[in-house]
Amino acid sequence: MARRIKETPSTIRWEQHRRAFEEYIQGLRFTDEPRLGGLEEAMRYSMLAGGKRVRPTLCMEVAWVCEAEPSRVLPSAAAIELIHTYSLIHDDLPAMDDDDFRRGRPTAHKKFGEATAILAGDAFFGEALTLITVHQQGSCEQVLEVVRELADSTGVNGMVGGQIMDMDQTGMGAGVDLETLYMIHKYKTGALIKSSARIGAILAGAGGEEQAAVSEYASELGLCFQIVDDVLDATSTRDTLGKSAGSDAEQGKATFVGVYGLDGARREADKVLERALSALSRLGGDSSGLRELAFFVRHREN
Repeated sequence: MARRIKETPSTIRWEQHRRAFEEYIQGLRFTDEPRLGGLEEAMRYSMLAGGKRVRPTLCMEVAWVCEAEPSRVLPSAAAIELIHTYSLIHDDLPAMDDDDFRRGRPTAHKKFGEATAILAGDAFFGEALTLITVHQQGSCEQVLEVVRELADSTGVNGMVGGQIMDMDQTGMGAGVDLETLYMIHKYKTGALIKSSARIGAILAGAGGEEQAAVSEYASELGLCFQIVDDVLDATSTRDTLGKSAGSDAEQGKATFVGVYGLDGARREADKVLERALSALSRLGGDSSGLRELAFFVRHREN
């Protein structure tokens, strides 16, 4: 049963983050060249399709906890979401997960064709770097650290590396070893979530101890997010998820449900949640919003 989230000062703040973020990305345009209008249309179609916005709002909340104005990190928060959107576009391609629906509507390659979808994803990476290097306020050292953080989390030892390991293990199902299973999702899902939190801390000027606590919390949060994702794929419907359901089992994907079973995966998610909350105990400031996010991730229904 889903945990009912009561309205609290922290949940109100999360909604403020979300609204500010949606307004910011609504205003993002990528070209004035009419001949590139089709590419921009495909990019905005995917970027504005909705979603939970966990990564950018996490970046904003961590900045707030570390005593910075959340709006200050909006360019970097948007850059994170552009990278996430590019990963979804590419994940849905026939050569990858071959999905026809994302967030309740046709995927980018179904709407605009495979070539345009691929190039829209590619373009998001460049536009993400532009947002950080041109529009992000901060010292040169902070901006450079944000670029490094985002690059590390998306490259070979991050999101892309996790995706290739996931593809390599497709068909193994419950036969995947635990070390590989955790490594896939530490890279594929967890790396960008961890960087989202770290970038908020970096731009807020957080010290080493605060950054370490944020990193540990976000690492566990990313793992919890993936375990719940696996549970939802096994138990939910396409109408609820807004994307294909049951495809992990059909393809023999390496999942926590496949290895632990449904009940075991849920217990594992509870353990990870507790570790995330424990990390928050070392973080100064009001971390109630990050606590609420951890519970939201654990008990989400889509």
